[in-house]
Amino acid sequence: MPDWLTLSPEEWTAVRLSLRISIWAMACSLPFGILVAVALARGRFRGKAILDGIVHLPLILPPVVTGYLLLLLFGRRGPIGAFLAEQFDIVLAFRWTGAALACAIMGFPLMVRAIRLSIEAVDRGLEEAAGTLGANRAWTFAIVTLPLILPGIIAGAILSFARAMGEFGATITFVSNIPGQTQTLPSAIYTFTQIPGGDAGAIRLTIVSIVISMTALLASEMLARRVARRIRGT
Repeated sequence: MPDWLTLSPEEWTAVRLSLRISIWAMACSLPFGILVAVALARGRFRGKAILDGIVHLPLILPPVVTGYLLLLLFGRRGPIGAFLAEQFDIVLAFRWTGAALACAIMGFPLMVRAIRLSIEAVDRGLEEAAGTLGANRAWTFAIVTLPLILPGIIAGAILSFARAMGEFGATITFVSNIPGQTQTLPSAIYTFTQIPGGDAGAIRLTIVSIVISMTALLASEMLARRVARRIRGT
């Protein structure tokens, strides 16, 4: 491998930190994504349109605005951040955990949308048949609905992961760009573009980012197809 393609220890740190943040962001938001998707797809309640708007707000707001709102709420002087720090000694601002929170919020709309579309495509007759056999709503969801929407869950999770890998604006606003602590791949690439002779480092990390994102998307497609074949019994 040419020397200019060899990652430095600092660059490897940014890669590992990005993967760690993205995985945690995806895993922690997935249960909430399923619940919200079910509520939006099947629920009938007042404020449903408002909930839908709040969920999709990060898609239309500038990421910097989302990051600033997180800083106001979860910063050391913010109402939620101060409570977490005083009661549980949890600090999110300018920590990798804060970056995971920002990435989870930015990827949440994509996750919810993918899962919601899968739920809306489920044949309600199958669920009704399970009900006639004595299954309650929770059991019906577990044994009928959940397996059928599994491809959508996989797709939503991978989309959230990929979005987290590319998140920059909200992350750098909320947790800054601290090497070894909060400097993710996009932040490291931005840093390289701001220094003389940093083009090689920016190119290296750009290639790594593309490879990781493409691998995640291809893996998502393969898993979704495999699950779909098992559901069809082919």
